[in-house]
Amino acid sequence: MTYNLHPIFVHFPVAMLFVYSIIKVLPLKKWFPNVAWRDIERVLLVVGVLGAFAALATGDAAEHLVHPNRALVNAHSNFAAIATFIYGALLVGEIAAIINARHYIYGKSWQWISAILQFIETVLCNPIFSGILSALGFIAISITGLLGGTIAYGLTADPVAPFVLKMLGISL
Repeated sequence: MTYNLHPIFVHFPVAMLFVYSIIKVLPLKKWFPNVAWRDIERVLLVVGVLGAFAALATGDAAEHLVHPNRALVNAHSNFAAIATFIYGALLVGEIAAIINARHYIYGKSWQWISAILQFIETVLCNPIFSGILSALGFIAISITGLLGGTIAYGLTADPVAPFVLKMLGISL
């Protein structure tokens, strides 16, 4: 017997990435300056992105178990992939920052790797750029969740669903 594990794996990364986005967008660092926000952000991002990959994998399996509207499933899958890509890029920036801070790369022959990692950190860890990416990721996971709810419960579960489906050109 085959089970649909996707609903089990999807909610945890959404919660982690949602909280991560809230921390990045709101000025919590100014309101609570004595909190180690960067460490909290990194933990939320690592756990959220790993969970997002699990959700993507189980989502691929769920597509074969449940056969709703194909356009709806494709849109849901595309927005999930976009959200995972955005948060994955932010995670790459944080990993580059950790590597740069720890000076794991030594020697002149490896300086080009250090320069690339420094560039990645500079771009992806820029507060304005990472805030924009976090907001875009938040929008992507929100639309993904709305589409997933529509797949599972129909149009009556969310009053915003008909409007979003119309914007995306999906008819049920």
